[in-house]
Amino acid sequence: MEEKRYLRWYNKIGYGSGDIAGNVVYALLSSFVMIYLTDTVGLNAGIVGTLMMFSKLFDGVTDIFFGSMIDKTKSRMGKARPWMFWGYFGCAVTLASIFMIPSSLGEGAKYAWFFIAYSLLNAVFYTANNIAYSALTALITKNGSERVQMGSIRFMFAFATSLFIQAVTVNFVRAMGGGAAGWRAVAIIYALVGLAVNSISVWSVKELTPEELEETTNKKEVEKREKYGLGDAAQLLAANKFYIIICCVYILTQIYTATLNMGIYFMTYILGDASLLGVFSVAINVPLIIGLIMTPMLVKKMKGMYKINLAGYALATVARLIVIAGAYMGNIPIMLVFSGIAAVGMSPLQGDLNALIAACSEYTFLTKKKRIDGTMYSCTSLGVKIGGGIGTALAGWLLAASGYVANQPMQADSCIQMLYFMYLWVPMIINLVITLLLSKLKVEQANARLEGAG
Repeated sequence: MEEKRYLRWYNKIGYGSGDIAGNVVYALLSSFVMIYLTDTVGLNAGIVGTLMMFSKLFDGVTDIFFGSMIDKTKSRMGKARPWMFWGYFGCAVTLASIFMIPSSLGEGAKYAWFFIAYSLLNAVFYTANNIAYSALTALITKNGSERVQMGSIRFMFAFATSLFIQAVTVNFVRAMGGGAAGWRAVAIIYALVGLAVNSISVWSVKELTPEELEETTNKKEVEKREKYGLGDAAQLLAANKFYIIICCVYILTQIYTATLNMGIYFMTYILGDASLLGVFSVAINVPLIIGLIMTPMLVKKMKGMYKINLAGYALATVARLIVIAGAYMGNIPIMLVFSGIAAVGMSPLQGDLNALIAACSEYTFLTKKKRIDGTMYSCTSLGVKIGGGIGTALAGWLLAASGYVANQPMQADSCIQMLYFMYLWVPMIINLVITLLLSKLKVEQANARLEGAG
């Protein structure tokens, strides 16, 4: 029997466009905040990395809190949409603030300015917005195919936005006057664009009622299932082994992206041309977008997400090994081609990850009879922030330890070798670990057994 359809094409496109807003924040920070802080503001990479790490420790607490708050929200807009809408106003202000550090401040005050703005952005506003946005996958449709389609469309917009920002930002900053003024102007423009697109995304979809989600007319029963505390939510998450796996995968994918986004240093000091970052961005993101287009069809053909995700990451691991070989040979075309092949292999998981989290949430409902979609989707924000924070912080620590000197045309050999390790070896190792984790992620099969038993 064919599943009921809940969404029209414009709902899916409208929802997916919301990741333009999310990646205005994420791509700008992950690709450029470190080089802005070290080469424009004059801060130490190691200290910045440490501040990011401390900020992420606080972030981990707020994720489950906001997920639980979303689950408990009752409004005309639904559970998640109010948080997504209002949260982005704070995102826009704090994103711009990070790139507006006054030159008149003392060194200590500059570190404090960055830490406060960065922590507010990640731990409060981006958390509320991103968890709510991700949770909508489970709140606006119960159709598994539509959830995969939503995830694919969402990440098409995400990677297209990352591609655009990585390709144009360096020249955009120069066009806006360069230096601190250029970064400030670009950040403000990006923040305003994100605010507009986020608002459009919020109003393009409508949440299902709790009764529709649980297919019951018994409101008292639904309300009973929704009653749980923050400690209960943490226990429910910890009891779901598939949630733990997905959370680990999400953190690792963000560390992967954060270390790969340090490519501007690799392009500048090893390949000798910072603008190559845009070329590599095209080589990675275009194949990734093509793979995302194909993902719903492949999931349907493979009768689930497990096989295509596992095969894709195995391919990506091998491809990244060949990228390493190409780099040591000094062969840029090989690096570009196999970076693209690795991206194709990674694309199915990117496209169906939200659907996998929805399946994890369903597993909790089938085993514990509790509906915790918002809390479950906290792993997306948790992964973005902890993974991205660890990746960026690690890059800062490794740069500082290797003897990196900002704006110096020639770096020490220890720094050059560290850049090879960061940009080449770390991503390959992460892909290998993710492949092993995906081999254990059989949540669809577990749900099918539980539904059959029920």
